[in-house]
Formats: sequence, structure tokens, C-alpha cells
Amino acid sequence: MLLDTASLYYRAYFGVPDSVKAPDGTPVNAVRGLLDFIGRLVQDHRPDDLVACMDADWRPHWRVELIPSYKAHRVARETESGPDVEETPDTLLPQVPIIEAALDAFGIARVGVAGYEADDVIGTLTARATGPVDIVTGDRDLYQLVDDARRRRVLYPLKGVGSLQVTDEAWLREKYGVDGPGYADLALLRGDPSDGLPGVPGIGEKTAAKLLDAYGDLAGILAAADDPKSKLTPTQRKRLDESRPYLAVAPKVVRVAADVPLPAFEAALPKAPARPEMVEALAHRWGLGGAASRLSSAMRP
Repeated sequence: MLLDTASLYYRAYFGVPDSVKAPDGTPVNAVRGLLDFIGRLVQDHRPDDLVACMDADWRPHWRVELIPSYKAHRVARETESGPDVEETPDTLLPQVPIIEAALDAFGIARVGVAGYEADDVIGTLTARATGPVDIVTGDRDLYQLVDDARRRRVLYPLKGVGSLQVTDEAWLREKYGVDGPGYADLALLRGDPSDGLPGVPGIGEKTAAKLLDAYGDLAGILAAADDPKSKLTPTQRKRLDESRPYLAVAPKVVRVAADVPLPAFEAALPKAPARPEMVEALAHRWGLGGAASRLSSAMRP
């Protein structure tokens, strides 16, 4: 089980009231919500391995070089070296180190790699896995990794932590008319304002799905644009031709990496907290008692 950690703690932050605070008044709603979410996932799914994948760089320079608008609207402050600072709610930012400390105390593997997003870590671990993989994320970009033959699916939180949409190929085809790899092509054609991806003007989700159904993939669509006998409309042909510079680089930006140089780590889910004294100290300091106890109980076989 691979956790898109930032996506999940953002969900927890907005899903748990900010009246949930530590004894000193510090908001800990994201911390408590995430720990309860992980506890529920462990209890319901009993994964052998559990990895909290982290955004060491939420806006990698190599993606920005290809598409400068990539996540540009979410930059709070540019930096000379290292990742730009992302616009984050003031009361969420101080909770992230507490989340990281709690994951370490429980012994849940926490993996991030400089120059890469959590999505890329997830893509690499998914590519390496020999058994089934559940990816838990509130980010639809990771639908591209769905693969029934290799038993890869996405668990997408719908409401709270108790309701998860199980995303497999049948669900993707019914909803979008594509399979996992096809979702990446669909996403880059239609664009995504939340990620600063312009897409191809005039080609929305439904048109993109129809083009992919007719021509197979992005390469097939571009071949059709070159073929005067294809059934593309003159407007579609013109817009695809005008978008060729974008379409030449968009696949590398949109598709998650599968070759991230990962550090050594222990993925196995512990049967008890790795550092119980640290869990106790964190629970006392930040008022996490109930959530910490529930996760500890869920870890027991």
C-alpha cells in the first residue's frame, strides 16, 4: 500500500475541524486525521507493506523547464536553490514535521527523493512491485497507474476515511472511456488548471476520450493529424498542429517517473510501533492519544 501522503494530510486538514488542537492550542487536525486514516486503512486492508510517499520537491525543476506554467499559480515564494515554497495554509505547515515524526515513531516507511514528487516515488515503487499494489490518493493523476493485469488499483477517498472509491480499469473505462495509461494522454490533452497544464484548446475531456478511442493514444492522434484522409475535423487538426510544441513535452511532465533512485528502506508494516516511547511522547505533547492508540491497535496482527 502506497500513500500519497501530502494529498491525504491535505484532505485530513480540510476534513477535520481546526478546533482539534494540542494542549498548547496548536491545531493538529491534519495530524489526527491522517493517523486515523492510516489506522482505518491498516485495519480494513491489512497491507503487508506500507510506504508513506513524500513530496521532496512538489514542483521539480525538470518539469518546470518543459512547461513553465506547471503549478506556477501555487508558488508562494521562489528560492534560489532547492524547491520553491508552496502556498500552504498557515495552520497546516507546522503540522507537517509532527506528521513526519509520528510516521517515524510508528515505524511506517517514509520515502521522498530530492527532485521528485511523491507521485514519482509511487510510480517507481509500483513499477518495481511483484505483488498487488493499492495506491491511496486524492489525486486523479495517479489513475494512470491502474493496471488490472498487474493488480494495480487506486483507492480514492470520497468522504472522510470510511468511503473509498476503488478505481480499476472497468471503473476508468466507464467514467472516462480509457484505461490507466490512456488516462495520462487524456489528462494532457484536456489540460488541468490545478496543475497549470494548458492542454489543447477546444479539446475537453469528452473530445479527448473520443479521439483516444478512435486513434488509440497520443501518437495515433498526432499521426491522424498528419493524415489528410483521417476523420479529424479541420478545427481539431489545426488545434493539434498548433499545440505540437506542448504535446512534445507534456507526456514527460504528466506521466509519473518509474526510475527514481530510491534510498534503502524497510517497507514492511510493523506489528507494533517501532518506537513506543516516542509515540507516547508525541501523543502527550500534541494531544494525539486517541488517534495514536487506534493506529497502534490496528497494527497488531
